[in-house]
Amino acid sequence: MGHTAPCIRFRKAGATSVTILANPEHEPFAALDARRSVPARQLTAPGPDDATLLRMLGAASRVPDHGKRVPFRFVRLAGEARDAFGAHLVRRAQERDPAIGAAALEKERLRFSHAPLIITVVAVLDADDTKIPELERLLTAGSVCFALLQAAQAAGFGACWLTGWAAYDRDILATLGVQRHERVVGFIHIGTARIAPPERERPDPRALLSDWRPD
Repeated sequence: MGHTAPCIRFRKAGATSVTILANPEHEPFAALDARRSVPARQLTAPGPDDATLLRMLGAASRVPDHGKRVPFRFVRLAGEARDAFGAHLVRRAQERDPAIGAAALEKERLRFSHAPLIITVVAVLDADDTKIPELERLLTAGSVCFALLQAAQAAGFGACWLTGWAAYDRDILATLGVQRHERVVGFIHIGTARIAPPERERPDPRALLSDWRPD
């Protein structure tokens, strides 16, 4: 028999907490089951203050990390820096495609201007580290992205994890100070949700689970 999916009420202006509604049978999983991504266009001010952000980043850093390498770091985009970064995107988009239209350029200009805060999660992949496979270090950095989504929602904010062409363009990466041995694994957009994001269909774990048995 199915159970009623838990839901979450996101922070609105002036709110101080987040309320989770869940089936009591599943209360231990309520916060996890209530996770939703809020589209970047639906995020607005206010975002977390510095103290809350540091608390969120601390929680997000509690991820599996083979060898204790801490193979990640954060770059914050906030305030006027978002618009300046948007100008870099416009310039680079024109270089990549001289025929790009005005509407597409405007989309690039505003791409990082909706949410009041974007945390760039950068994977630090030291090529000289031969003990811990690079893939494991990359997965640790990716885990930080998801943990930061959880932390943002726990603090009452909406968030979403995006990448896009800017995460892979060498010129844009240089603008962000990303080195050759580093990768952007996610732009985490964080702010106050304008909407309550709807639930979507989720995979049935029974269809994903298999058992290995010896021959």
